[in-house]
Amino acid sequence: MNGLSRRQALLGLSTSSFVMPLANPLFANTQQGLHNYAARTAARLTEGRDVQLGLLLPNGSGASVNPVIEAFKTATGISIRSIETPVDDINVQLTLDTLNGKGDYDLALPATFGLPDLVSSGAILPITQYANEHEPDGFRDDILYQTGDSFDGNIFGFQTDGDAYVMFYHKDLLNDEDEKSRFADTHGYSLNVPETWEQLDQQIQYFNRPDQGLGGGLLFRTPSYVTWEWWVRFHARGYWPFSRDLVPQIASDAGVTALEDLIRVSEHLCPETATLGLFENWERYARGDVYCNIGWGGSQKFLNGPESKMQNRMKFGPTPGGLVDGHLLFTPYFNWGWNYVVTSQSREPEIAYLFALFASSSEMSKRAVRQQAGFFDPFRLEHYEDLEIRKTYSDEFLEVHAASMRNAIPDLYLAHQGEYFRVLSEWLYRALTGEVKPEDALERVAENWALISVRTGHQKQKERWMQLRNKYPQAVRNRLRDYS
Repeated sequence: MNGLSRRQALLGLSTSSFVMPLANPLFANTQQGLHNYAARTAARLTEGRDVQLGLLLPNGSGASVNPVIEAFKTATGISIRSIETPVDDINVQLTLDTLNGKGDYDLALPATFGLPDLVSSGAILPITQYANEHEPDGFRDDILYQTGDSFDGNIFGFQTDGDAYVMFYHKDLLNDEDEKSRFADTHGYSLNVPETWEQLDQQIQYFNRPDQGLGGGLLFRTPSYVTWEWWVRFHARGYWPFSRDLVPQIASDAGVTALEDLIRVSEHLCPETATLGLFENWERYARGDVYCNIGWGGSQKFLNGPESKMQNRMKFGPTPGGLVDGHLLFTPYFNWGWNYVVTSQSREPEIAYLFALFASSSEMSKRAVRQQAGFFDPFRLEHYEDLEIRKTYSDEFLEVHAASMRNAIPDLYLAHQGEYFRVLSEWLYRALTGEVKPEDALERVAENWALISVRTGHQKQKERWMQLRNKYPQAVRNRLRDYS
């Protein structure tokens, strides 16, 4: 509790406190005074100059970032020009800016899964040297998920958004005694938050009653998003996607069965699911006539808002698990999350880094996450202690979210991640639409993955994969197996 008290004492600092003299201990490079330190250091580096930084950010993030931008300008005199782009386009936009040599951006907020490709394309700079110089000891220790910040032994990012997948369930349906009785009579177990994918699929089918105006679920079925669900379903069956020698294992019985299950349950989802993007998904579930959904903390901010018919009517759970050797294996998944990076085109890379450090500090990151209209989610321990954040999300949601963040499996953080997942997405969707059989689709993916690995440099990619395997949560590593 002493640590919490110190943090709470600092919440009262106004931006005017930045004019205090450097001798004040709050300007020391410590966890508590980090935002002050970053601002004063940036101001010294720009003394006598007018500096403006360009920041590329995804649509919807402005509400979270703008209060931080305003505080930074007040403290330093440095302006931040923000440019928003669609959420699914930001990584491509940043790469194109680099290839064109335009240099419109000093900073960007790409999705975490895109960092390996941005490194490979030369779009972002390693910040290890700056981190060693400016970050206090233990600064990153309180970040619940930081696996995606580093690549090939260098630090490239600041995780600033906790996007672990979480399940949403209609509390009214789960608590209905008549529904509980009928479900138990049909399936032989109590209706509750499902523990396994098999149970979830059964519940979705049970509640899918379009003739009664009730939908079973809104799990994403668009080409790019459907890949994430299959990734969790596959891992929950207890196998690594690659062997230790980088041989793809996804066309195995586990991979095919996971895809067959995904296809089968799709028949009991709301039909419009096939075309709903991120924000449309939230709006549809907020109408209150669908049993379950899958999403992130940003989903909860929207669904727990005053205009949602699902406000205070949800139960939450991790993504379902699977039984492996008689034990229940949960494989929650960190599949998105915005990440501050410094671009290779920046003319002021250290100042850009210092803004990212300022924005990622305990005080400023809490300001960003608190914003009801913004989509940044908790990612540091102290976020879960903050009264405003708890009110915005609810304690019930935050309990599930924190556990999912701590135990999340990573995305495929290898060079050419985008190419691996584009192939996977294409063939999963072809199987989902009935164009090819599941086993044929995954065979094609495995063949293409092997070719990507060869083109990338098999030995180096194998080393990356073994490093990534060691970053999986220990409880998951203990259960995952290789076929070969």
